[in-house]
Amino acid sequence: MSTETVGRPVDTGTLAGPEARPRWVDDEAVALGAVARHFFEDEVVPHFERFDQQKHVDRDVWRKAGALGLLCCEVPAEFGGGGGTFAHDAIVFSEQARSGDTGFGNMVHSGVVAHFISAYGTDEQRARWLPGMASGELIGSVAMSEPDAGSDLKNIKTRAVGNDGHYVINGSKTFISNGGQCDLVIVVARTDPAAGRDGISLIVLETADAPGFWRGRVLDKLGQHGLDTAELFFDDVRVPAGNLLGDEGAGFRILMSELPRERLVIAVSAVAAMERALEETIAYTKTRQVYGAPLFAMQHVRLELAELATVVRTSRVFLDDCIERFIAGSLDRATASMAKWWLTQNQCDVIDRCLQLFGGYGYMREYLISRLYADARAQKIYGGTNEVMKDLISRSL
Repeated sequence: MSTETVGRPVDTGTLAGPEARPRWVDDEAVALGAVARHFFEDEVVPHFERFDQQKHVDRDVWRKAGALGLLCCEVPAEFGGGGGTFAHDAIVFSEQARSGDTGFGNMVHSGVVAHFISAYGTDEQRARWLPGMASGELIGSVAMSEPDAGSDLKNIKTRAVGNDGHYVINGSKTFISNGGQCDLVIVVARTDPAAGRDGISLIVLETADAPGFWRGRVLDKLGQHGLDTAELFFDDVRVPAGNLLGDEGAGFRILMSELPRERLVIAVSAVAAMERALEETIAYTKTRQVYGAPLFAMQHVRLELAELATVVRTSRVFLDDCIERFIAGSLDRATASMAKWWLTQNQCDVIDRCLQLFGGYGYMREYLISRLYADARAQKIYGGTNEVMKDLISRSL
């Protein structure tokens, strides 16, 4: 993967210089991070309020990201992607989280959907969909959760019935990230009701000119207001049989084998967000005057920040180890589950304690810490709730 270095190099503590970087970060990744940082600073952060109000980022944001090589970094170059590794996507996800943005749904688009198509699609499917995803012309989504089936995917009720060279899909999905704008949706559907988990398949729906497909509400959430999380409905939607991703009945096995990736993506954003929160809080306490002295001069505040810095540092070390193991192909499901629950829990705890040090200002939405606080809460829910993560870990003991 190649990209031009734009502007200053990434100055995140763990990425500052070769001696300070984790092993998974090389010069190329740092250069890509610089591009990503400027992209979010210039194209996303100034428009937070508008994106929040309209409940989605502009389509042009996707196209600009594609032109800079920030989409589908891990997709092979022959299919329009960056030809890199998970490290390149992780750098982009980190810079997004550090910017305070959660509205740009690239973590689902590149981290999940593009990878599924790249790993399990046919050459024809890859050539048809991946170049558009890499350029930002096509926005990807995956429809798993239903009103009565969240973390328990075995209980999904959406049906896909084979009929004359097509699948006819009926059902509904909810909490679908990128659902309001998506052009491609990987629909998790039951193709054989009698086969249990072996009767679940993945079918790619192209939403343009798809009679019977319609979008419900873009949901009004506690946080992550700029992300178009939507309800999707399928009423006798006909999808060509050639849009089946992988083998029929293999959907559940594919999802289970790829969940460590999704959980690691969530963990990447968790650590980057808490690093940014800590930086903001340290800077604030050193400038905020209380009783004639900086807030940082109070021993209690310094001790609190020392604790938070320790939690953030140990979280970073654990995450870096997980990323290195994932790239090497040795990250097991239990450890990925540990990363997802522990790092998102730390994210919520650290940001809550940081907000407290801002006092009343921390509760004001004009401060980044307020945004980080509200956006963090969902991290413990999607991708499998943290309670489910602990249950999965317990099975490995």
